[in-house]
Amino acid sequence: MTVSPDPRALDQRLDALARQPFRARFRLRGRERVIAGEKGPATLRWHAYDLIGKRLAPAAPYKDGKQTPYRGHPVFVAQHATATCCRSCLLRWHGIPKGRRLSRAEHVYVVDVICRWIERELARGPGEVSGSD
Repeated sequence: MTVSPDPRALDQRLDALARQPFRARFRLRGRERVIAGEKGPATLRWHAYDLIGKRLAPAAPYKDGKQTPYRGHPVFVAQHATATCCRSCLLRWHGIPKGRRLSRAEHVYVVDVICRWIERELARGPGEVSGSD
């Protein structure tokens, strides 16, 4: 059984990432926001788990560094906002090494980070600016 990280620790990590200019520009808008609202948290979690398993979990992901689109699904937007978009970002921001398959605990952690970001985005209004600084 995998234990989810403390939500406060996730929030602190997300707040730190949101202070980075590149990461701060990502928001759930338009189509991605509608998809997130319609699908709901359980379906989005399943999508995130599946996408991470295919695109990020392998030891040497196909097109690493370019495998995550910027738009098209709320998980993709969240990956860029949370630095879970490629193995280099996972190493730099989350301390997860390259060159080996993600462990189950790491895979679940990445999904938790993504889903927490989406949850926080949906709690904000579509035009609200983050007030966590």
